[in-house]
Amino acid sequence: MRSPRPANRSHPVGRARVAFATVFATVFATVFAAVLAGASVGACAERPWHGIVLDPPSAAPPLAMQRGDGTPTTLASAKGDVVLLYFGYTHCPDVCPTTMSSWARAKRALGADTAGVRFLFLSVDPTRDPPAVAAAYAQQFDSAFVGHGVTDAALARILRDWGIAAYPEGDPRTRDYSVAHPAHTYVVDRAGRLRLMIPPGVRGEEIADDVRRLR
Repeated sequence: MRSPRPANRSHPVGRARVAFATVFATVFATVFAAVLAGASVGACAERPWHGIVLDPPSAAPPLAMQRGDGTPTTLASAKGDVVLLYFGYTHCPDVCPTTMSSWARAKRALGADTAGVRFLFLSVDPTRDPPAVAAAYAQQFDSAFVGHGVTDAALARILRDWGIAAYPEGDPRTRDYSVAHPAHTYVVDRAGRLRLMIPPGVRGEEIADDVRRLR
């Protein structure tokens, strides 16, 4: 994972697609390394994974956040379930809604196997996405999806602990800035270990196939 990057609210105005491209490019080296690690694992598996295998798996970093009703919760509370986790924001014009739609298809493909699987969305845009807004956004795609919000201070800790970046692209004093953020889904296994990174473009049925193997 790449080094955390502090929020920069004076960054020049940029479009959402530019933000996505920026983040994708900066995480490329990390993803590429994970691909190399996962390739050897996939070669020995009965069938290849659709996501990027993180080998060896490591304990997922801590994650404290708030549900839509303001109730605090943590990623650790989901231990025992397979967790799909996404860091996005509700004003995202492309990759976030695309990912949420893929999740919805994955959930439908899982059917009864969705028991023991959690879909968690965490907004990295505290200014526009209080917990209630993040929760409502996630539920637009499926009622089982749980959206969360965090404060600026909590977000800074999360970015540091997870070694990821999320920052405004444009003037955050306006309503039309974009936010650079990770584009992939993190998958945490039942033991609380990071096992997969699922890039954009993986089909819902393929996501379901990977998740089913971790249940």
